[in-house]
Formats: sequence, structure tokens, C-alpha cells
Amino acid sequence: MGCVFSLPEDRRDAAERTQTTRETSFVEKMKKTGKNIIVFYGSQTGTAEEFANRLAKDAQRYGMKGMAADPEEYSMGELGRLAEIENSLAIFCMATYGEGDPTDNAQDFYDWLQENDDENLSGLNYTVFALGNKTYEHYNAMGNYVDKRLEELGAKRIFDLGLGDDDGNLEEDFISWREQFWPAVCEHFGVEASGDESSIRQYELKVHSDVNMNKVYTGEIGRLKSFEVQKPPFDSKNPFLAPVTVNRKLNKAGDRHLMHLELDITGSKIRYESGDHVAVFPTNDSELVNKLGEILGVDLDVVISLNNLDEESNKKHPFPCPTTYRTALTHYLDITNPPRTNVLYELAQYASDPKEQENMRKMASSSPEGKALYQNWVLDSCRNILAVLEDMPSLKPPIDHLCELLPRLQARYYSIASSSKVHPNSIHICAVVVEYNTKTGRVNKGVATNWLKNKLVNGHKSTVPMYIRKSQFRLPFKASNPVIMIGPGTGIAPFMGFVQERGWLKQQGKEVGETVMYFGCRYKNEDYIYQEELEEAEKNSVLTQLNVAFSRDQDHKVYVQHHLKKNKEHIWKLIHTDNAHIYVCGDARNMAKDVQTAFYEIAEEYGSMTRTQATDYVKKLMTKGRYSQDVWS
Repeated sequence: MGCVFSLPEDRRDAAERTQTTRETSFVEKMKKTGKNIIVFYGSQTGTAEEFANRLAKDAQRYGMKGMAADPEEYSMGELGRLAEIENSLAIFCMATYGEGDPTDNAQDFYDWLQENDDENLSGLNYTVFALGNKTYEHYNAMGNYVDKRLEELGAKRIFDLGLGDDDGNLEEDFISWREQFWPAVCEHFGVEASGDESSIRQYELKVHSDVNMNKVYTGEIGRLKSFEVQKPPFDSKNPFLAPVTVNRKLNKAGDRHLMHLELDITGSKIRYESGDHVAVFPTNDSELVNKLGEILGVDLDVVISLNNLDEESNKKHPFPCPTTYRTALTHYLDITNPPRTNVLYELAQYASDPKEQENMRKMASSSPEGKALYQNWVLDSCRNILAVLEDMPSLKPPIDHLCELLPRLQARYYSIASSSKVHPNSIHICAVVVEYNTKTGRVNKGVATNWLKNKLVNGHKSTVPMYIRKSQFRLPFKASNPVIMIGPGTGIAPFMGFVQERGWLKQQGKEVGETVMYFGCRYKNEDYIYQEELEEAEKNSVLTQLNVAFSRDQDHKVYVQHHLKKNKEHIWKLIHTDNAHIYVCGDARNMAKDVQTAFYEIAEEYGSMTRTQATDYVKKLMTKGRYSQDVWS
């Protein structure tokens, strides 16, 4: 994975000689390009990378030169060498993923930090901005760890750790931190802020009039033509196009659309385990794309490239180029999330109405009035970029500048709802279609779920670009260990895989422990999904106990945690005596917390513990890998 942190001396020379293709020394690169600030990002969904790019761009406004960097692409063992560059500073934008884990691209850096106790980083000036979500157990674990660990290794923190909370307003947290951060940097290095608030372009537009269409990207993520000639191994840079073989609605009634899809991975050499995630690359709704073209008055089928003005940058283009505006807005750019404040700020100059221009700049400022306006007008109103353009009629940005500023469209992760023991060539997905009305009277649709819903079996373009992301959410190594699964709604997904696997193990003649399921939905006759499969599993004693909470079938709400409390004694025996593994999947904000509290109460009552002891008891189960969560908010 990624970077090499240290090579033995004799191999190092050879490595340096062969490394003409990509410079892994960020120090050499910074020297060569006159940069003194480097912004590393640990990013899973693109936000930390976005923030890093914004900070690198900021440096220019303060008369310094910055670069954003993926730690996976560089040798992080060189951090101690930053002292060779005058007024140097390393900024770390670190997101936390999963259960307090580093993001995939920061895993090697994390391992290096843990393993190198004798590293001397006394010449390193640093600061950290952490991206997390308070609804999760391990809030900002990665950012906190990097901040603390760099100091332990002798580095000098020149500004306090910033904590971003995506459950609140991550953008506002970042702006407030950044507003105090830059004056502190200027003071630390004794430089004057140049106060250049103008828009700085990072890329220049090249329009291709006579281009060979075989050289034009049409939606591929990595290699040109990789969707036509597929070559393993398949991963985030080279997804596999899996045909959709099943796409059925799961719920019998109600206004929601819950769906079950099956992706065919025959011949792909892709392997997965129950509990893993499947990542899919969706495309935007063509209606939205066409409307953007209309409102901006452009021909979307023009072939263009956006080329980085900094020729030394590793990032030559913001998305694969050459391509058309239509392809960029369909496959590569996020046009449905509310735009971040930097996008509003940079686009403000293109509003001919002074009031609209002022409001856009205000929303990007850190004044209380501006923050409130952004919160209300953009976030609470769920305005995407099209809605912003529609509701600010004087705003007519050039489409190339807009494409430079919009974030990349990200892969979406789903918990796999099948077992590879039973379905080695098929991956099952269970999801609910996202669609809601906004305050402005518009209908917003979830990008990936609506795209999946419209994948017709054997239809035109009914393939899904996908890859597998390994997880820690695993059945016990010993089949004889009991399992307790708690997954209301689409949180049942990984447990469909678990149930299939336990059934398969039973068929193999293995001794399989108790398998207990807690499922919840709204109404028995509406959204009791996988009812037939679950009842069949119970009949065959694959599920030794099936508890279903129908929250709205009676006057008072009944949820999975209420059923847990009904079976306290049995649950305590499974956990305390029989070494059971507990799994929770679904909503992080309320359900996962309420379920955890139910376990505290069970430990208090049947283990005669205080609340503090009960909390410690459950936390120990987590560290031992006997209480696993796969939750989202």
C-alpha cells in the first residue's frame, strides 16, 4: 500500500535511481518548487482533501507557497527533514473513518507513527485539523492521535488542534479554525498577510477542437478505456463493471422504496467476506446536468481539459481530462451536495447584482450574520449548486471555473448483504431510496440510491462500477461462539450475509453457536423486509431466536432496544458466560447509542455493576472485538 517509509541503505540508492517517474520525497519537491507549506490529508470521502487544497491555496494569499499532498504518495519518514526549508510548516487535515480508524490513504502513515519511537521530529512545525462526527464513539480519534503523537516525537505545534464535527456544521468549524490559524502563522513566521482576497485560479481551460475521441474520458475513474477493456486487480482506482442481475423492491407498501440488488462478479477475481463493504461509483441525474448546461448557456459536449497552472503538481487535472463538460458533471463532480463556502466566495465575482455578490461573500465570511445566512439559505434549505444559480439570477459563472471548484463525486459504501460461501460470484446490496422535499419546494434525490433504483436487469448500461472495501465487521473465528445481531431497517444488510454463512457452516456439519437476531421496522405489513428469508432461517434453526420490533404497529413506539431489555437474562448469559459476539448495524445517531445504553443496563442489573463499571465492561468487549459496529449517520 502506497509509500515506502524507509529502505535499507544499499537499496535506497537503487530506489532513488529508479524513481524517475514519481518523486516520493516531498522535501525535494518543495525545494524544487519553492514551497514552504505542505498540507497532508487523510481523506475517505474527499472532504479532508478539499480542505487541504483550500489551505494550500490560502498560503498564496499570505505570501507563502503551499502544496496539498496525499501521505500515501510520499515517504513520510522525511518529516524530520522539513527543517531544511526555511519557515516550513506541515498541516495535517485528518479524517477519522469507521471505528476510530485512519482513512485508507493514511493507514501507512499511521503505522509509521506507531512504530517509530526513536524518530526525532524536533525541526518540524505542525498543526492539525481533524474531521469527525460526534455521533460516533471515537470522535476525531485520528486527528487527536496525530496531534498528540507528533508532539511526543519532538515536533512543535504552532497552532491548536482544530476539531471539525460533521454532525454539526463541519464547514463552519473549519472556517472558524482557519480564520484564527492564518494570523497565528503570520505572527509565528513574522510575515505580513498580503491581504490578497482575489480569486486565484488553479487550472487553466483548454478547449479541444480537433481531438481524437479515443483519447477522451467518458466516465472512467482511472485508466482511459478501463471500462471497455477490464483488467484485474479491481480497486478504487480501477473499479469492476458488475452487471445487475436482480433489482427488486423489498417493502410491500408504504411511501418508501427499499430495494435488494445483486451484482454479478463472475470472472473478476474479486473476493469478499461477510461484513465487507461494496463501494459503487454512481452518476448524477441527467436532468440536473442538462439544467446546469441550460442555466449557464453552454454546449455541454465541448471537449475540454483543465490543466494545473503549477506544472510540478502531482495533480495535473481536477478530474480525468480531456473530457466533456457533460461527462465531468455526470461522472466526476458533486453537483447535489450544498456548495461549501469557498465555492460561493470564488463565484461571487460573477454575480452582476451587487446585493447577490455581497450575500455570497457574506456567507463565506466568519461573521455571525454570514454564518447564519449560510446555515439557513444553503444548508437548512438543502440548496445544491443548481438551486443557488436558479435563486441568484444575476450569477453567471464561466462553467470551467465552476468545474474547477466543485468537489469530486465520491464512491458510496454499502454493507454487503450476502455471504461469499453461499454466493461466491454475487454481491447483494440492501438500500433505501433517498428522496425528500426541501424548504424551497424542490425535490432532492439521493444520487446513488436513485441511480441504483433505475438499473434495469439486462437493460442498457445496467452495470455498476464497484470494488470491495475490507472491514473489521467479522463473524467470530469459532463458529461455536454465539452471535447477537442488532440491525433495524437497512441495518439488516450485513446480517443477511451472516445468517447465510451460519446456515452454510451448519450444513458443513460444524457446531454453530446460538444465532440471535434483533430486527426492527415500522409496520409488519409494510416494511418487514426479508421476512420470508428470516422466518425460513428460524424454521431451520439457523436463527435460534428472531426478535422483530414494529415501531408503529401500536400506540407507543417499540424499537430494538426494548426487545433487548425484554431478554436481559438470556443476553447476559450469552455475553458473560458463552463468549457471544455482539454486532450493531444502522443508524449511529440514535439507535446505536440506545442499544449501547441497553447493554449498560443489562450489565448493571445482571453483573451487579455500577454504570461506570458497566461502561468499562462494554468498552472492553469493543477492544476485544466482541462488540462491533457498522453504523452511519
